[in-house]
Amino acid sequence: MNRRFLAGVAGLTLLLGACSGGDSTDDGKDAAAGYDPAAAVTITWWTGQTEDAEKVAEGLAGEYMKAHPNVTIKTSTGASTTDDLLTKLSAGFTGGSYPDISYAYGSWAGELATSGKTQNLATYVSDPSFAWNEIPEAARLTATYDGKVIGVPALVDNLALIYNKALFDAAGVAYPTDQWSWDDFRAAAKKLTNPAQNVYGTAYSVSGGEDTTWHLWPLLWQKGGKILDGKKPAFNSDAGVEALELLRSMAVDDKSMYLDQTDEKYLPLFNDGHVGMVMSGPWALLELQEAGVEYGVAQLPGFNGDHQTVSGPDLWVLFDHKDANRAGASRDFIKWLTSKEIDAKWNLAIGNLPLRSTEQGTPEFAEYVKEYPGGQKFFDNLANARQARPTVAGYEEMSRNVGDAIAKVLQGAAKPKEALDEAAKKSAGVLEDS
Repeated sequence: MNRRFLAGVAGLTLLLGACSGGDSTDDGKDAAAGYDPAAAVTITWWTGQTEDAEKVAEGLAGEYMKAHPNVTIKTSTGASTTDDLLTKLSAGFTGGSYPDISYAYGSWAGELATSGKTQNLATYVSDPSFAWNEIPEAARLTATYDGKVIGVPALVDNLALIYNKALFDAAGVAYPTDQWSWDDFRAAAKKLTNPAQNVYGTAYSVSGGEDTTWHLWPLLWQKGGKILDGKKPAFNSDAGVEALELLRSMAVDDKSMYLDQTDEKYLPLFNDGHVGMVMSGPWALLELQEAGVEYGVAQLPGFNGDHQTVSGPDLWVLFDHKDANRAGASRDFIKWLTSKEIDAKWNLAIGNLPLRSTEQGTPEFAEYVKEYPGGQKFFDNLANARQARPTVAGYEEMSRNVGDAIAKVLQGAAKPKEALDEAAKKSAGVLEDS
C-alpha cells in the first residue's frame, strides 16, 4: 500500500501550479463534443503500475484494441515510480507532452483539477449506463472538484484493524471485534506490549507524510469532527484534539505504540510478530499471506458505536488535448476498463478490492476472498467509508503540516492542541488560495 504515499510532497503544489501552462478554470465545453467513435485515434495511458500489474494492463489494452481496431493505446508506466507521476505530469503540462489518461493518487486530485488540463466527466458519468453509483461514495467524491469530475476511480480501499492471533493468544487477550471501542483498543495494546521481547501492542507512522495524517482522519470523524469547514482548517477542533490524545496516550503514557520514522517498517514488524495490531488496508494481505501470519481483520475501533474508516481511492484522470476523438476514446476505454466485467480482470487479478458493489457476485470476487482471508471484511468495511479526504488544491501541504503535528505529539515533543493549532495556522493560507 505504501505505493500510495507520496514522499517529499512539499513544493509540488507550487510546482504543478507554476507549470500548468493553462487556464485553471473550466470553459464549460465538453472535451468530447463531436467525437466520432469510428475515427482512427491514438491515446496514451500512463498506468503508474509495478512491473507485474503493468503486464496485466498491457494485456487489457490489447483486448480493448482488438475489439476497437480504430483505437491505438500507447501504454507505459509513465514514470519510474508512481510517486514520480505528479512531477512528470506537471512538466508535461508545460511541454504539451501529458497523456490522455494517467493514474493518480487521490490526494493529488485537487492539484490536477486546477491545472486547466483535465476533462470534466460530470455529465458523462451521470448516464445510467455508467452505473456511477456502484462505485463507493468516498471514491466518487475524491474524483470530484467543485462539481467537476476529473476522472474515474482506479482503486478503492479502506483502513481496518489487522491483528496477529498468535500474539493475542500468548498474552491471553480476546481477539478484536467489530464492536471494539477506543478504550478496548488502548487496553489491548497495553496488555500485548512486552518490552523484554520487543513486542508492541500497535504501531503508527511518524514520517509526517500522508501515511501519518490519514490514520487520524477516521478517529476525527468518529468524534464528529471535520477536516475542513469550507476552505478553513477544522481538524484542530475538540474532536481532533481528543482523537490525537488517544494516540498520544498510547505512544507516550502507555508506551504500547511502535513509532515508525519511515512508514515502511511497521508492517514488516507486524508480519514478524513484533506488533500486535495495525490500522492498515487490503494491500497488506498479500504480504501477510506470504509471511504465513495467522491474522484476523476487524472494523476500526469506534467511539460511541461509530466505526467510520477512511478510504484512499486512486484515480484514472482524463486529460483534455482539445481533440474530441482523443477525449471520447479515452472515456470509452476507461468506461470499459472500470466496468463490472473488466474490473474483475484488473483489480481483483492484482489483489485489490473491486471498484463496484456488483462485483461481489462474480467468480473473480469469490476467488479473491478465498485467496485473501480478510478480503470480505475490507469489502464490507467500504460501507464505513462515509466521508472523503477533501479534494482541494492545498490538501498535500495541509497533510504535511498535520503529519508533522502528529509526529511531534506522538514523540512527546508537543501537546495535541498546540500542535494541531500550529498546523491549522500554517495551512490556512494555502487552503484559502486553492
